[in-house]
Amino acid sequence: MLTFITKIKEVISLWWSDFTLQTKLMAAATLIVSLIMSSITFWAVNTIQLESNINDTRFGSDLSILIASNAAPLVAENDLTGLANFSDRFYRSTSSIRYIIYADRAGSIFFGIPYSQAEVQNSLTIKRRIKLPNNYDPNIDLPFVRQHQTPNGQVTDVFVPLRHNNKYLGVMAVGINPNPTIVASTNLTRDVTIAVFITIWAMVILGNVFNALMITKPIKELLVGVRNIAAKNFKQRIDLPLRGELGELISSFNQMAEKLEKYEEQNIEELTSEKAKLETLVSTIADGAMLIDPEMRIILANPTARNIFGWEKEAIGENVLHRLPSELTVKLTKPLYQMIDSKTEPETKVEPEKSISSEAEKHHLLPTKDEFRITVNKPVSRTIRVLLRRVVDGGSENVKGIAMTVQDITREVELNEAKSQFISNVSHELRTPLFNIKSFIETLSEYGENLTHVQRKEFLDTANHETDRLTRLVNDVLDLSRLESSRAYSLSEVDLIQPIEQTLRTCQLNAKDKGIELDRVLESNLPAVLGNYDLLLQVLTNLVGNSLKFTNSGGKVTVRAYATKADSNTLRQPAVRIEVMDTGIGISKEDKDAIFERFFRVENRVHTLEGTGLGLSIVRNIIEKHNSRVYIDSEVGVGTSFWFELPIYQAEVKEAAEVISK
Repeated sequence: MLTFITKIKEVISLWWSDFTLQTKLMAAATLIVSLIMSSITFWAVNTIQLESNINDTRFGSDLSILIASNAAPLVAENDLTGLANFSDRFYRSTSSIRYIIYADRAGSIFFGIPYSQAEVQNSLTIKRRIKLPNNYDPNIDLPFVRQHQTPNGQVTDVFVPLRHNNKYLGVMAVGINPNPTIVASTNLTRDVTIAVFITIWAMVILGNVFNALMITKPIKELLVGVRNIAAKNFKQRIDLPLRGELGELISSFNQMAEKLEKYEEQNIEELTSEKAKLETLVSTIADGAMLIDPEMRIILANPTARNIFGWEKEAIGENVLHRLPSELTVKLTKPLYQMIDSKTEPETKVEPEKSISSEAEKHHLLPTKDEFRITVNKPVSRTIRVLLRRVVDGGSENVKGIAMTVQDITREVELNEAKSQFISNVSHELRTPLFNIKSFIETLSEYGENLTHVQRKEFLDTANHETDRLTRLVNDVLDLSRLESSRAYSLSEVDLIQPIEQTLRTCQLNAKDKGIELDRVLESNLPAVLGNYDLLLQVLTNLVGNSLKFTNSGGKVTVRAYATKADSNTLRQPAVRIEVMDTGIGISKEDKDAIFERFFRVENRVHTLEGTGLGLSIVRNIIEKHNSRVYIDSEVGVGTSFWFELPIYQAEVKEAAEVISK
């Protein structure tokens, strides 16, 4: 029940709030006037009824006393015929009497007009008794008067005791009708009041209708038009046939809208052109760019930003914190809200001094820009740098949004890490031979006279060996640095038989000393390839030398070269495949992915051989310079196979790829 009442109150409040102030005032004034008129009418009707009751009481008392004085002797003589004639004449002589009833001392009715006593009494006759008021006293000679309502109007009941010779004979009840003139006057007053009340409300309603048609409607139309103009709908017009001040106002509004529409048409092309230029400029920025409003909604995001965050669907209008990767959301939530809510620091750079920092904290000031670096895992793992900068108005007081610049620095981070790792590895690799050389030379310098000829020769051989190792390391580092630089290499026609033969001749002596068979399998009529002779010779030398290093005595190293056919399904072009196979110790599965990394050496695990750890890294870089890739297939205890493919030399291919850089 309480909920229902509450809902009714809410509905009434909502209904009342829809009315204008003018309508509310008119309704209040009408209500007050209606209450005043109703009060006056109630007072007038009540006064008339009160006077009517007093008059009826006086008239009924006098008339009843008169009838009782004439009827008492007839009742005492039990002359019912005379009593009936007298009462009938009196009843018919006036319309003011409603009824006359006579009852004995026991209250039994023995005569009445329009009531009468049955002439024949029998067992079925119902005796009628009069019900006297509780306050009626038969010992008092004054009449007892009361009034009650009936369907035909108010009736005044007068009860008069019947006495004759001081003997109580019974009671007479007389009913008096109300004064018809006063009743008519009362009804007329009531009808006039109702008519006036209805007339007032009808006039108010008509006034509201007139006001709505002539004043309120034009004002509402004008308000709607102003809102449409504010919403840049300059085609809005108001068509109401009004005169006077409202008509002039509406005419001025239409003229203003027409001028604004013309101005928009004149500038729309220029604005569209500037917008297109801006969007084109933002879309061509290499870094990701986003603009966020003070409610954290995305206003603008260029293709680079959408690509970095993997946004396949349009993100404009959505909360930026709901679309960023979780790692970045955690990092940026607090700074973003601080930049939006806090005041703007005039300077973009703040020195880390205690006094300035304390002053900034005191006034809740933050720099207008901030920078973050974080690694995200979705959609792909990458390291990004995020720059946040506030967009403020001319006074640098109100924050209009935040500009977010997103830079993919994954390559930069990887290069820095590779650089640090390379320096660390080079330092480590240089330290070992230098330490050995220094140790043996110091020993020879200090204790040379005490050493035998054999010992001195052994020390010198060791120093010479370490010097060669150091030379190879420096040469490999220089080769790798040259390959990883932006240096251009000329590619031309190369007959692979020549570098293969030269490599085998160079490695033949080493293979013979180790007892390893060195073989070649070359396809007849092998086509020439597009490449660089010196670089390919270095690749073959490194691969064959690497195989000889990890192949035991009695093993075999084979260099194989043959042509491959084109495949239309995979768009594969005809090429020449070169394979270097051995029956050495093999490479474990966990080492295959790292075998081409700089300074990675299998001998570090088997502890048998020495090397710089740069040979295969140089091979990979050279093959990549030829737009190809080197592959490995190895099994521990069985052997290893390295292979790569080179495109067959063609005149048009050579012209299209005369120079290839990194």
